[in-house]
Parts: sequence; C-alpha cells; structure tokens
Amino acid sequence: MNAALVTVGDELLAGDTENTNATWLAQQLTARGVAVERVLTVPDDVPAIAENVRAYAEAFDAVVVTGGLGGTPDDVTMAGVAAAFDLALEENALARADLERTLKAIAESYPDLNVDIEAEASIPAGARPLVNDAGLSPGCVLEQEAYGAVYVLPGIPSEMEHMFEGVADEFTGDVESEFVYTDEPEANLIERLDEARRQFDVVVGCYPNQQAGHNRLKVRGTDADAVAKAAAWLANEVRTVDP
Repeated sequence: MNAALVTVGDELLAGDTENTNATWLAQQLTARGVAVERVLTVPDDVPAIAENVRAYAEAFDAVVVTGGLGGTPDDVTMAGVAAAFDLALEENALARADLERTLKAIAESYPDLNVDIEAEASIPAGARPLVNDAGLSPGCVLEQEAYGAVYVLPGIPSEMEHMFEGVADEFTGDVESEFVYTDEPEANLIERLDEARRQFDVVVGCYPNQQAGHNRLKVRGTDADAVAKAAAWLANEVRTVDP
C-alpha cells in the first residue's frame, strides 16, 4: 500500500503554524508498513485542493487530507475534495446527528456558539462520514472505483489523531525497516551503503543527527528477510554506536 499526504492551510505555507500533522501521519503510516510517497501542503483554495487530491487519488492507494474543516470562510477542504471528483456536497444524516449531540452536550459551556449544522454536516456525495468524537467538524472517506481512497481529517492535531485512530486498521502495507547507528562520517559510508543496496536489493538512507553525534542508517524494503540481512551486514561493516 502506498499513500500521499495533503495538508491544507494558508497558515502552514506562511509558517504561522508548524505542520506537525504531516510528521505524525507519516510516522503512523510508516509504522503500519505503508509507503508514504508524497507530502504536499496546499493553500485554502478549492481549485488547488481539487487538482492535487484528484491527481494523488489517481496515483496512490490512499490520500490523507488534513485541515480546512469547519465553518469559517477559509474552511474549504470538503468543497475542494468534492470538486476533485465532480461531486456535490450533501448533508449527511450521521454527521448531523453527531453534531447535534455534541452541540447539546456543550451548550451550557458555549451558550453563544452559532453553528450552521447543515453546512458543517455536509460531505461529498457518497462519502462515508467519520464522526468527530474530539471536536465538531466531521471527516469522511471517499472510495471510488479507479481511484485510491481519500481520507479527510480535521486540522486540529488532537482531533486529527483521534479520528485517524478510528480508521488506522484500514492502512496496512508490507514495507519493513531496520536501523543501524554509526559515528562514522557520512561521506565515508558511501561505498558500503551502495554495496548493501546492491547485495540485498533494499533501500538504504543515511540521516545525520549532529546533536546526537551519529548517522542513522535506515534499511527498508518489502522482503523482511532481506532487510534483516542487510541491516546485520551493515552493522558488521560500520562502526556502530548506541542511538
């Protein structure tokens, strides 16, 4: 399984908000064996969202979109995802019922809260709603023939993480990885990294960590035995240190 991540928000592009959602999602998907092959940030703009979501849905098994859900004028992600596939936005009964329950539960704490329930509960026609147990705005999953599944999640990290956990089991893959740590300079490792790739048919990356004073070598591939053998070979060929 391969996947692409699309994070939506002018605030991300301006650097006003750190894009922690992309990092967290990439970690979660990688841990499940999914190959994350693209990470993209787009503005709060319907055509930009539509163009990129459609392109990624054509190319990957899954697209995870975060951000831009809610009732403010810049919350246009649902409209962008719907436009990507020429779908209408429709009020979803399950999403509406969940919103009404949540609003009733918080009415005393937020007496002046004014929510357009119909608009908030609208998702692309035919999509599966994802209720937001940690907030208000629902997410959704759009599954169509000839396209990868599109998962739309909130941008608020706590809400996004909670909603993702509800669909996490839908993400599985066969990418395995192991790590080797060395204090040898990166430039001195090139021949041995190339040899590991050639001999075991794996992907090897070198990631310097100046603060820790070591290089992290990541071995990955779809053959668990080959990955293990390559990592063991590298551990014997380089000067290893504890992470």
